[in-house]
Amino acid sequence: MSGASTPPGGRIAVPLLGVAQILSWGSSFYLLAVLATPMSIDTGWPIAWVVGGGSVGLLCAGIVSPFVGRMIDSFGGRPTMAAGSLLMGAGLAAVGSSTGLVSYLLGWVVLGVGMGAGLYDAAFSTLGRIFGASARCAITNLTLFGGYASTVCWPLTALAVEHIGWRGACFAYAAA
Repeated sequence: MSGASTPPGGRIAVPLLGVAQILSWGSSFYLLAVLATPMSIDTGWPIAWVVGGGSVGLLCAGIVSPFVGRMIDSFGGRPTMAAGSLLMGAGLAAVGSSTGLVSYLLGWVVLGVGMGAGLYDAAFSTLGRIFGASARCAITNLTLFGGYASTVCWPLTALAVEHIGWRGACFAYAAA
């Protein structure tokens, strides 16, 4: 990307979205890789139901994707992805404060809607709007950033579980 062809804000868009994607993927899609067992032990919920929360989230992310695309077309990626981040935070707070399987799964519904508005699909659409036909390089670079989500977040999540428990880990990610 040469400076002459980079749109205003384009140089900073990929690194900022990259850090956001690391945190977003690590606190949603990859969350249960570390938290499922501590959650199941602490709550007594069957591990299949705990892990099933992630499937509920992915299902909801897929369901809202067409709506998210229309939101990006109408309002742009920044407000849509910001809403996605807020929804992911609310979903993580709901998961962290859940007292039963129903409230836990409802937390994943909210988290999943946020995932639909805040993960790669929304980010790639946003980069397409920013860079137009030359978005390929930006999308590739963003994908490379996102590839570090498990590398960064699995140890952070394990450290959080050790010091503040699985609920505290959810609340910390919600705040972030």
